[in-house]
Amino acid sequence: MGKTITIGVTFSETKFPNYPAWIKDEEVEIIELSWVMQNLDDLSRCQGLLLTGGLDMDPIFYEPGLKCYANQPEKWNRVRDRFELDLFDLAQTLKMPVLGICRGLQLINIALGGTLVLDLQAAGKQNHRNIYGIDATHPLLLAEDSLLANICAIPEGIVNSAHHQAIDQVAETLRVNCYSCDAIIEGIEWKEKKNRSPLLGVQWHPERIENKEINPLSQNIRDWFIEEALKFKQ
Repeated sequence: MGKTITIGVTFSETKFPNYPAWIKDEEVEIIELSWVMQNLDDLSRCQGLLLTGGLDMDPIFYEPGLKCYANQPEKWNRVRDRFELDLFDLAQTLKMPVLGICRGLQLINIALGGTLVLDLQAAGKQNHRNIYGIDATHPLLLAEDSLLANICAIPEGIVNSAHHQAIDQVAETLRVNCYSCDAIIEGIEWKEKKNRSPLLGVQWHPERIENKEINPLSQNIRDWFIEEALKFKQ
C-alpha cells in the first residue's frame, strides 16, 4: 500500500475487538469513535468510516411511537444512535468511504429514510439470530450487476448470521445488492454512485466469518474498503 491510512471504527457494546482486528494492519491505523467520548471531530482525521454491529436502534428514528416488539433489547441507546447518525451525515459531506456491518447497514438505511422489519420471526420469516452465542449460517445470492458482486467476484456464497431485524423499506437512494435464500435483504449500495461517497452495507459479519482471510465475502470487502480509503487520502 505504501501509505498509512486511518479508519474510524464505531464502538459497539458487543464483540467490538473483532472489528479493529479485522481492519488493522501495519499500514492501517484505527481511531475508535464512541458516543461516550462524543469525538465526532475525530472523523476528520480518518479516511474511512466503519459502522459496526450491536444493539437495535431506537425505533424513534424510523417508526416514532413504537414502544414494544419481539426480541427488543431491555433498553435502547439513543445517544449512540444519534452520534452514529451524525457520523454518517458528516462522512457523506466529506464523501468519505463508508462500510456498514449488521446494525451499521440498518443505520445507513434509516439515515437515508428507510425502515426495518422489527423482528424477522414475528414477521413470519426464518430465524437469523445466533444460537447460544454461535452465529447461524445461510446461503446468499448476489445481484450480478452490483458493486458487491464486482468486489467479491462470486454469484453466491454462505454467510454468518446474528440478527433479528432486517431492512424493510429500502431508502430511495439505495439499491439491494444481495438477498438471503429466504428473500431477506442482506446488502445495500447506492443506486447512483456519481458525486457520492463509496458506500457498502452488509447484514452479515465479515469481521468474524469463517475463513475470513480467504473468503471473498470478507477479505474482498475489506480490500475494497481499504483501497477506497487510500483513494480518499490521495
